[in-house]
Parts: sequence; structure tokens; C-alpha cells
Amino acid sequence: MIEAAVILAGGRGERMWPYGETRSKATLPVLNSPAIAHQVRNLTEVGVKDFTVVLGHLGQQVRSAVAREGVEANFVEHQEFDGPAGGLAAAADQIERDGFFVVHGDTACTVENYRELLEVWDEDSEAAALVQDIEKEEAGDWFTASIAGGELEAVHAHSRGGPSRRLCGIYIMTDKALSYAKNHFGMTTRLDVGAMPPIEADLSQTLQDMVNSGETVKVAESRGVFVDMDKPWHLLEANMRMAGYINQGLEEDDIAEGAEISEEAEISGPIRVGPNSRIGNRVVIGGNVTIGANTSITNGAMVGSNVVIGDHCKIRDYSQLGSGSVLGDNCVMGHCAEFGGLLMNKVYLYHYCELSGVIGTATDIGAATVCGTLRFDDGRTTHEVKGRKETPLRGSNATYIGEYCRTGVNAIIMPGVKVGPYSVLGPGTIVYEDVPERTMLLAKQEQVKKRWGPEKYGW
Repeated sequence: MIEAAVILAGGRGERMWPYGETRSKATLPVLNSPAIAHQVRNLTEVGVKDFTVVLGHLGQQVRSAVAREGVEANFVEHQEFDGPAGGLAAAADQIERDGFFVVHGDTACTVENYRELLEVWDEDSEAAALVQDIEKEEAGDWFTASIAGGELEAVHAHSRGGPSRRLCGIYIMTDKALSYAKNHFGMTTRLDVGAMPPIEADLSQTLQDMVNSGETVKVAESRGVFVDMDKPWHLLEANMRMAGYINQGLEEDDIAEGAEISEEAEISGPIRVGPNSRIGNRVVIGGNVTIGANTSITNGAMVGSNVVIGDHCKIRDYSQLGSGSVLGDNCVMGHCAEFGGLLMNKVYLYHYCELSGVIGTATDIGAATVCGTLRFDDGRTTHEVKGRKETPLRGSNATYIGEYCRTGVNAIIMPGVKVGPYSVLGPGTIVYEDVPERTMLLAKQEQVKKRWGPEKYGW
């Protein structure tokens, strides 16, 4: 049995902008819990008792998230930002077992994947890696793997036309594998001619070094939900897929003590309702929905299917919440507001708002703020990520608003726009391109003033 795990949670999260500015990627919310909290729960479920967590960027957030899960972990500060292999090597003195999980902190994953990895692991192998079919995504966006007979044959680093299975960043390793991580060259050397690797020690190269030396690296196929949360649209995808996962397990209503459901509410499938929550008159719910504690859904509000709603939320007055959405705690939707996607904690949507995407913590959306999701060319928006152009398959036209922002009345946000944290979009602004963090964007109105009066009408 594998009873130890190292969680690598020290990265800067630059590709996750605008959310990496204010969050460690390991603490980004997945179903209203930090991503690392899900990892701790899953690892505990498969028998892990000893946790080591490598900290870096905004490490105190990670400490707090792990502490709230009630486990005692060893924390290793590693501010070098020299890559996952460097972080793992820094944790070497804390690892007391020969055979341990290594998990990237920015993944959204279900427990089935950990079990699949344990299934393929045996004493004759020095490592095991979880892989996932990338389907229609570009192989060049990921570290991918060639596989033969259930074992790793070769690693491909952001390769042109590479294999269709990516490395998930979830491994089992031994002391021997750890020695390869310690002796990492410091950058990826297994790459296509003409490629330009950063000076960063990735664990994919550690696996390649092991294969080159004749070591056995087993491979397990991902069977549950897995999302590598590298960019903002991955955060959106992770929440939508995990919402579907937990709600599809509902076979009948699960109503907590103190919850109230009006006989006039129209509910089309099983729901889970927390203590002291209330579903009122004329409410329409699509079914397979999870609702937290002390939340009220009233006066004609409409909720789609496979939705997760946090604690202390208010959804009312004919507002509409789209299928697959996730709402954090203390959110408010009122007076015909419409939303689909992820709201972090304490987001307010009022008066005919229409938004789709991810909206950060404590963001106040002004009346009639809307975002576009359909381009005139019916295409997908191309984003710039650290200077590279990228057109995501999912969420390309969504809006991504960072934490602690505000919008004025009648602000309009074009498809795919990202807004940095601590920013303000003034009333009537039309936003065509990304807005940097700590920015106020105001529309300047040009006015024409003319003489007017009864004489213009013949008096």
C-alpha cells in the first residue's frame, strides 16, 4: 500500500492569469473547495497518511487550505521556481517511504484515477504515471507519452504531431525515481528539433531519463474526471465536469433537516439540499442539483441541471442559472440576472446582467452588464498566454473576470475578454481586449450641445 504523498504546490500560475495574480493555483476553487483539498481527500481515501506539500508562490494560502482538511502535513518552502523536479528534490528529506504519490497541485481529479494508478503499480517498476487521451486538443500544448505494453516508451515535450495521451502530473515513484529527479539536467532535453525549452526541470524529463536507463515506468489510463488547470478555461471546465460528476450520482432527493421546498416549485430530477435552505414558489429546477446550507432560491428563479450552489446564497426574482454552473458561498443573483459558469465566493449579479464564464471573489457586477459569447464570424476567440497565441476548444468565448473587481451599469464585454484583479469597468464601457490588473477603464463621451426650444416647432 502507498501511504505517502508529495503535493507540488509552488508554481507561479502565470498561464492562469487573471487568477494566478491573487491565488496559488493549488487553491483555485473546484466545487467551492480548493483544488488541493480534493487531492488530500482523494489520497486519504486510497490510504495515504503522510503528506508533504511543497510551497512557493502564495504558499500561506496552501497551508491554510491543507490545515482545514484536518491533516498534519510537512511543508517545504521552495522559492526557486525551477520546476516540479526541483520541488520534488527539495522535499526529498521529508520522504520516509519507498513508494509514494507525486501530485501536481493544480489538477482537478476524482478518486478513480488514483485507484487506476495503484492497479498498475507493482514492485518491479520504479514509477507509474497517469495519462489521459487529449481527444481533439493539440498535442503541442502538453507533455505527451508514447506507450507500449502498458509501459512508458517515450515522453514528447510540446511536440508537433505528438501522441494523443498527455501526462497528467500524477505519479507513483520510488527512491530510485527520486534520485533521477535530484539529478535532473535542469531543462527538457527530449524535444523536437527547433523547439525552445525553458530553463525548468519538469518531471516528464525525469521519466524519460528513467526509460533511457532501462527502468520500468508503468502507465495507467485516466478513467474518472481529470482536468489539468493550466489556463483560465481549464478552471471553467474543471468545475463544470466535477459538477456533473457529483450530481450524476444522485438517484433520489437528499433533503437535510430544516430545508423547505414549496409545493409550487417545479423540479425535474433528484436534488440535494443542505440544512435550512429554501426553495420557494414558481422556482424551476432542472434536477441533479446540489444546494448548500442556508441558501434561498425564490420567486421564479430558474436553475438548470448539474448545478452546484454554495452556502448562504440568494437566487431570486426570475434570475436564471445555466446548466453545469457552480456558485460559491454568499453569492447573490437577483432581478432577471442570467449566468452560466463559475462564480467564486461573494459575487453579486443584479438587474438584467447576462454573463458567461468565470467571475472572481467579491466582484460586484453593475446593472445590465452583459458579455458576448457569439462572435459575428461564429468562430472561437484566440487568446494570448504568456506571449503565445492559443485558441481553446472550450471556453474560448467566455468572459474571465479576476477577483475583487467591479463593473458599472451597461458595461459590455466582448467574447473572450479577460479582466485583471482589482479592476473597474466604468458605466457604458465596451471592452474589446484584455484589461490589465489594477486598472480603471472609463468611456469618454463626446457630447454635442445645441440651442433648442419652442421656436424649432414654429412658435
